[in-house]
Amino acid sequence: MKKTLVAFFSASGATKGVAEKLAAATDGDLYEIKPAVPYTRADLNWQDRHSRSSVEMNDPSSRPELADTDAKIQDYDRIFLGFPIWWYTAPTIIRSFLESYDFTGKTIILFATSGGSGMGKTAKELASSCAGAVIKEGRLLNGNPSEDMLKRWAADL
Repeated sequence: MKKTLVAFFSASGATKGVAEKLAAATDGDLYEIKPAVPYTRADLNWQDRHSRSSVEMNDPSSRPELADTDAKIQDYDRIFLGFPIWWYTAPTIIRSFLESYDFTGKTIILFATSGGSGMGKTAKELASSCAGAVIKEGRLLNGNPSEDMLKRWAADL
């Protein structure tokens, strides 16, 4: 049986709730990806082109600093990686996370929460940040997915 990690970044709490259920459904360990400087409500205002999240998402080289790099990636075979969709893709902090570890030989399955958009080309866009890993698109997990549904989904991967 593969050892599973559920790593996630959550700005508002929606992705965290799904990640906690997914960790329980997969008997996986949970790891929260946190920025060194937490996001404020103003930072997350996507309608303000000068907000922190808008500036980061408009700069392809943006890599927000992580609060820590304590995830024991080497201990896991399968990593579910969750995040909210920002501007049709993963927040730039996800690249910070991926580029901080060696994912060679690991399987990364993406999952996301979104207020309206799909995952687009997120897997393809993130692939360059985790060379040597198998990255899978996964799915949107909006609302309140049941632990049973998450268990079935994870078992099918």
